[in-house]
Amino acid sequence: MPSFDRPTDTQIAPSPWVMRWSALIRRGGTVLDVAAGHGRHARALAAMGLRVVATDVDVSGLADVTSQIDVVAADLEPGVWPFAGRTFDGIVVTNYLHRPHFPHLIAGLADGGVLIFETFGQGNEKLGRPRNPDFLLAPGELIAAFGAALQVVAYEHGAEHAPRPAVRQRLCAIKQTAPVPLPQE
Repeated sequence: MPSFDRPTDTQIAPSPWVMRWSALIRRGGTVLDVAAGHGRHARALAAMGLRVVATDVDVSGLADVTSQIDVVAADLEPGVWPFAGRTFDGIVVTNYLHRPHFPHLIAGLADGGVLIFETFGQGNEKLGRPRNPDFLLAPGELIAAFGAALQVVAYEHGAEHAPRPAVRQRLCAIKQTAPVPLPQE
């Protein structure tokens, strides 16, 4: 059975949160998919006509898309942020948490750039992996981390039952001050 937090099946649908808010990314823009895994989001974003940079420590699951997606193998945690000086129209982070990257994510957004973040929150340790508190967000933590530098468009923190029981925290924020036209559901 595929892992929800690190799926190996490329047919697992992208997150509805990511897909909903990806409509705010500038058409034809460049998106960074952080800890992309096998690329369920990178593939979907590329299919929307976006230029995608997908990075992970293990990029073997992306070997079939290197002609459409810029794949960057990088161990993001112990070393230097590999995208210093680059900006993106969108940055997507799902099922991954490394707090020292928060300033890099802000700096890596171009003006008008969209941050779409979705990972596990406190309480998830009672439901399944991850259980380590280092990988679980406190309620409001994403707002506290990004709200002063970015305009928060949407935020959620709570328990869900599908595709499996989990506590999730989600944020969509934009690097701009003007009101954001919200996508229709």
